[in-house]
Amino acid sequence: MNFRQLECFVAVVDEGSFTRAARRVGITQPSLSQHMKALEAELEGALLDRLPRGVSLTPAGRSLLPEARTAVRALERGRQGARSALALELGELEIATVLSLAVGYLPQHIGVWHGLHPNVSIRLHEFRHRTLLEDAVEQGVADFAVGPQPIRSWDGPLEKVTWEEFVIVVARTDELAGRRSVRLEELSEHEWVLYHPDHGLAGVVDEVCGHAGFRPRGAVRISQAEGAVRLAAAGLGVALVPDNIVLPAVDCAVLRLVPRLIRDIAVYARTDWSPTAAAFVDVLRSDARRRPPNAVAVQL
Repeated sequence: MNFRQLECFVAVVDEGSFTRAARRVGITQPSLSQHMKALEAELEGALLDRLPRGVSLTPAGRSLLPEARTAVRALERGRQGARSALALELGELEIATVLSLAVGYLPQHIGVWHGLHPNVSIRLHEFRHRTLLEDAVEQGVADFAVGPQPIRSWDGPLEKVTWEEFVIVVARTDELAGRRSVRLEELSEHEWVLYHPDHGLAGVVDEVCGHAGFRPRGAVRISQAEGAVRLAAAGLGVALVPDNIVLPAVDCAVLRLVPRLIRDIAVYARTDWSPTAAAFVDVLRSDARRRPPNAVAVQL
């Protein structure tokens, strides 16, 4: 088993086609097929089922894929690390995150990073739910994740770097607009802007409203928190959103919850931090803030 074989295997899975995979790795299709046959012969079993339209993984292929991704990414990181050591500092950092953090929390830190390391680009992989985020890191799709703490036990490096606060957004014309804070119990009779069930914030809304003794009544559902802000501002209901995505340009009223509601944000990786990833985590650490006293932390 060698790197080229694993690279071909990952490319076929990602592209869903031997032809596109060969183009991606820069070899001919017959050569790629030979690499795959040699790999399957060494493992004494099929890794892929060849279908009329594309391919699918066998159980053996599903087992190999996360390790193959890790090996391919490790070599790529090694190449980038060597370039950095030679003061070239070229490359790409891949970060998995949830949609709301990609809009609210990360942009300012990416800006700081770009000022420090202008030759290292960043590719964001955005997901609707934290479980998809964890899967992406485990499968080697990204170097590390920035998001809510993993639900499952985590063997790799993991560190809390900040927290986000959930607030209530209402239209300027709403009866609550003149207030600075509100208790969730007071919102039981209001219509809500809700999230699609596969969105991570849907679980947060259900959990906190359930603890407050009611089930929110939805006027509309959406898949993006920044869209929920605009719908609430338009008078379609109250919305629960992270405070860092409420932009000044949106004409709305923002109310803090009593007690304050927060969620811890962590960075985590499958294996030890690469030098580039560690440098980005340092940027996040530099903006750490103290957790507010008496705040309630959600776990979803």
